[in-house]
Amino acid sequence: MAKLIYMTNMSLDGYTEDKDGKFDWTEPSEEYYRFITNLLRSMHTHLLGRRMYETMEVWETDPTMAANSPLRRDFAEVWQAANKYVYSKTMQTLSTGKTQLERNFVPEVIRQLKGSVDQDILIGGPELAAQAFRSGLIDECHLFLVPILVGGGKQALPDNVRFELELLQEHRFDSGVVFLRYGIK
Repeated sequence: MAKLIYMTNMSLDGYTEDKDGKFDWTEPSEEYYRFITNLLRSMHTHLLGRRMYETMEVWETDPTMAANSPLRRDFAEVWQAANKYVYSKTMQTLSTGKTQLERNFVPEVIRQLKGSVDQDILIGGPELAAQAFRSGLIDECHLFLVPILVGGGKQALPDNVRFELELLQEHRFDSGVVFLRYGIK
């Protein structure tokens, strides 16, 4: 059975965006691109909230994103190769290939998906991930802790859920970002 993996950048005080909805403080280094691309290579299905999809779609719609470096081109190719499910009640059209629009998050559908694919599944976006946490679907958290305090904004992890975690892997980047891989016990 595939694992459902929540992956996010977050400030040390627990936010994916600051109070103004900005996340420019998460600008990754080349070392980070190499690392995250290798993580994503094994995840051929991505479940994305609307905002996360809108942030990521440029890796397919803007050719200059991949033209900046071989590492970014590799990242773009890995992202484009994945099957993507976008959860939104408001979006009408999608601009990327291999992408399907879903109106509602249905836990049983995700359980069936986990049982039907061989590769692990990425879930991106804190609001969508919160639904998966509350449904007991998350198997691992891949957290990239950015050395900044933003003082408020969009929380990376949901309120009112409790899980014991087991540290499975850690990696420190030269930039001070720390990757923590946790399994749900």
